[in-house]
Amino acid sequence: MLTIFDCDGVLIDSEIISSAVTAEVLNDEGFAITADEVTSRFAGLASGEMEAILSEETGLPVSGRIKERIQAEFDRRIVHVKAVPGISDLLDALDGPRCVGSNADAAYLKRALTSAGLYDRFKPYVFSAGEVGTRKGKPDPNVFLHAARELGADPAETIVIEDSFAGVTAAVRAGMRAIGFTGGAHSWPGHAEALMEAGAETVVRKHSDILAVIEAFGSWDGRGV
Repeated sequence: MLTIFDCDGVLIDSEIISSAVTAEVLNDEGFAITADEVTSRFAGLASGEMEAILSEETGLPVSGRIKERIQAEFDRRIVHVKAVPGISDLLDALDGPRCVGSNADAAYLKRALTSAGLYDRFKPYVFSAGEVGTRKGKPDPNVFLHAARELGADPAETIVIEDSFAGVTAAVRAGMRAIGFTGGAHSWPGHAEALMEAGAETVVRKHSDILAVIEAFGSWDGRGV
């Protein structure tokens, strides 16, 4: 059984960094938004989608200069990113193939996962949605279906661990089974409910709970029978 991990917010505690940086820069540029709002509304979306939504809502363009400011500050802080607690123990215990499926670009994934000491646990199976298959990001299932093809896995026998509405939606659209994860430092009130609404079969807060869920999936078809 193939297990696909999202990166930001599941493997590494980067979402809280991203949300803080994004909110700081946007507020400085005249957009009134909090880090919690950035997380709850935009976590997991493909590049450019947040900017399009904010521009439509406010009538103000999120210019290339603003995006460059956000990226530069995020790049400065991400070198200090840490692995989400418990992930190394889970990877030690997990049998079968595993990979990363993310909306982030491949260069970032290598840099961030290396900083957190996790890149070698997955290479070469670290997939960026914008660089494989149809190049479409989550909630499109592209990156997950590509991962299944690359590792010779049946989508119906593949498990995806995701912390975002868009990511869980992509897993469901791929015909895969989704476990929602709320153990990242960015988790917010209503996070678990949002993941269940998107189609996660269950939600866990600790990586130490995931192995038991995966084992239970062997006798649980996800339809409650």
